[in-house]
Amino acid sequence: MKKLNKEDIQQEVFDLYDAYAHNKLDRRTFVEKLSAYAVGGITVASLMSAMMPNYVDTRTILPDDDRLESDYIMYDSPKGGGKIKGLLSTPTGMTGKVPGIVVVHENRGLNPYIEDVGRRCAVAGFISLAPDALTPLGGYPGNDDEGRAMQSKRDRNEMLEDFIAAYETLKKHPNCTGEVGVVGFCFGGWISNMMAVRLPDLGAAVPFYGGQPSAEEAAKIKAPLMLQYAGLDERVNAGWPAYEEVLKANNIEYQAFVYPDVNHGFHNNTTPRYDEAAATLAWERTIDFFNKKLKS
Repeated sequence: MKKLNKEDIQQEVFDLYDAYAHNKLDRRTFVEKLSAYAVGGITVASLMSAMMPNYVDTRTILPDDDRLESDYIMYDSPKGGGKIKGLLSTPTGMTGKVPGIVVVHENRGLNPYIEDVGRRCAVAGFISLAPDALTPLGGYPGNDDEGRAMQSKRDRNEMLEDFIAAYETLKKHPNCTGEVGVVGFCFGGWISNMMAVRLPDLGAAVPFYGGQPSAEEAAKIKAPLMLQYAGLDERVNAGWPAYEEVLKANNIEYQAFVYPDVNHGFHNNTTPRYDEAAATLAWERTIDFFNKKLKS
């Protein structure tokens, strides 16, 4: 089977994958629609293989990296799922307490990509907690298809409580200064926005291509925001102008970046939607933002 490069895949295929990844197409319909793009030696099987995440070869920081200590914990979420599992990652060689970052997964649970992001935060000098909102249903099942199906069974406002509880857990951690921010992706971007709405003491929020809160909700935000959007992501970007209007009207501190010609999910280095240049720049901006807002 021919291995496809990103350049071999038409934009319409990325759009189909976006619909599939957000439960707007079931797997059978997704495969059927892909057949229209199986031309010139490109097969449906090769398209499917190219679009699915590769978690084996894409980890940037291994769990046993000597720059951090990383292990799973259980924490209390009384208003959410009760007991929630999360990956806690702490930088080694600390001379004192450090700020914290809650890392919020997409719509499929705590998969290897999000665990890797949690470890990246620790290597950057923060204590991070990456919760698994699928814990009440048995936890991330090992593949994203089942993970999406499981997550759709949970109420998103109840899951929001799980991540708010993670914030409280980090804030009280003995190795944390009490300054805590949040970064999230897709569903996690919406959670990050909503944590800024709900938590007046949140140190900073960085939603990646996340759905926006309502105007009434957005007006309550006190935390500084860094909003990361993908230029080709028409679905999520449609809500940005109204959100920005509220932020401006209420003098809420924010920065917004739109990365041209990249797809929703461009930071996720496990699928061909990944754009290395945009992802690298966005992550550098994210860490710099957290350094300024949580460490000053």
